[in-house]
Amino acid sequence: MAELHIIDHPMIQHKLSIMRDKNTGSKDFRELLREIAMLMGYELTRDFPLEDYPIETPICGMTGKRISGKKMAVVPILRAGLGMVDGLITLVPASRVGHIGLYRDPETHLPVTYYCKLPPDIKNRTTIVVDPMLATGGSASDAISKIKEEGVSDIRLMCLVGAPEGVKKIQEDHPDVPIYLAALDEKLNEKAYIVPGLGDAGDRIFGTIYTIY
Repeated sequence: MAELHIIDHPMIQHKLSIMRDKNTGSKDFRELLREIAMLMGYELTRDFPLEDYPIETPICGMTGKRISGKKMAVVPILRAGLGMVDGLITLVPASRVGHIGLYRDPETHLPVTYYCKLPPDIKNRTTIVVDPMLATGGSASDAISKIKEEGVSDIRLMCLVGAPEGVKKIQEDHPDVPIYLAALDEKLNEKAYIVPGLGDAGDRIFGTIYTIY
C-alpha cells in the first residue's frame, strides 16, 4: 500500500491555516502555496543520496557533499498544480517541468487528457506530481497512470490537503506511489469538495470566481 506522509511542521501548519481563511486574497494565497511547496519539498527529497567531492573553502580544502545521481521532474496537474511548481524548482533548480491537463467526459465519466507534455528523459527522473487538493483522487490517479506509461518508476504525489477518499483511491490504484500531504481533512461533501478544505484552489490561486462550500 502507498505510504502516506503527513508533513506537520509548525511553519507549514501556520501557513496552511492562513490559506484556509476565506478572507485570504489571491496574492497571499499564491505566495503561501509556493512557500509550503518548498517546505514540503525538503521532506520529499530527504532520501536523495549524497556523494563526496573535494572543494576549497577560503580557509582550506575539504570534502563536501552533493546530490548523487538523482534528477527530478515536477509535473503539475493543470491548472491548480501550477501554483506549487515555483516552490519546488526554487529548491531544486535543475528540475525539469512537465504538464498534464485532464477532464472528465460528462457522459462516460472517463478521463480525457487534453494536454500532456513531459520531459523526454522523464523515465530517468524522480517525478513529483503536484496538485493542491487530493479530493476524489481521480485526476491524480489518471495523471500517475499517464506518467507510468512513459516508463517512470519513481513517482511521488504531493498535495496540500487531502480527503480520506482520495488517499484510498491512490493507495488502491498506485500502491507504489507515496503520498505527501500537509493535512488530511475530514471528508468530501456532496459536491466532492474537501471538508473543511480551502475552497477551489485553482480559483483562489488565479483570482477567478469561486464559491466556499
